[in-house]
Amino acid sequence: MSAPVDHLQERLLDASESLTDIMPSAITLAMMLRHRSMAAWLRREFEGYAPETELPAYRHDVSGHIVARSPQYGWIPAPVDKQQLEQFGHLDLHEGVAELEKICMNCKKGNGHRISLPPEHLRELQQKINLTAELAINVSRSAYCDVIRTIRGTLYLWTSSVLESGLAGDHNSFSQEEKQQVAGLDEPTRFWREAAESLHQLPVPDVREAGFLERMFGRAG
Repeated sequence: MSAPVDHLQERLLDASESLTDIMPSAITLAMMLRHRSMAAWLRREFEGYAPETELPAYRHDVSGHIVARSPQYGWIPAPVDKQQLEQFGHLDLHEGVAELEKICMNCKKGNGHRISLPPEHLRELQQKINLTAELAINVSRSAYCDVIRTIRGTLYLWTSSVLESGLAGDHNSFSQEEKQQVAGLDEPTRFWREAAESLHQLPVPDVREAGFLERMFGRAG
């Protein structure tokens, strides 16, 4: 016998467990409980969102800084005004959890991840600021990590509610009655909104930084 809900929550609170590794178990649990909406949301988070798909608020319009590549100094802040930053310094994050978590792990605290501007935006902004240098958006590590923690926090709140409904302990499967007990918890939007609002009060761990060897040779294990 196993305790799938208890065990999943323990993993969510364990800083050594990556969200990428946890997600398949979360999808399995959602399917066991017949939480179809939760399972569908988890799959989208795991696999990434197609370009035309509507994104959850925590993935939409993520702010960054515009940087320019200097032959002498490398990447430096670009000379943009507030209006230009508002127009060009935001992006949507469509990547799956594994890619987002990898970005977080490979960025040192205080640093960020550069994303090239789309060609049409690059040309328009170069003309506006009279600069021919390569331009990019630099999104902070904390912005990426907040997305991962929001997803992790969503799962924590969901599993907490399932446990509070009496589904703790050993289960190889769930009875029809038990599924009915938690039928009202198949609401991923409710849980991710709550997670986003209370992100820094939740007990879920932050994404750890990759060690030197992991950055050099890829993820350990």
